[in-house]
Amino acid sequence: MASITIDLSDSQFQKLQDLATVHGIALEVLLKASLEDWLNSQKSEFVDAANYVLAKNAELYRRLA
Repeated sequence: MASITIDLSDSQFQKLQDLATVHGIALEVLLKASLEDWLNSQKSEFVDAANYVLAKNAELYRRLA
């Protein structure tokens, strides 16, 4: 497993700790879950955009085939 180190301001770190505490989870768990959600949303946005382009240009693609 890879690891990464990032620099946070004291206030950013405190906000993350507070959020993890509110949810009753470790800070690392909060960060991993947040990152996973972000990565999945990026994939979803790409798929949505690709589907839009394919649908919009379906007639053009049919003519070119």
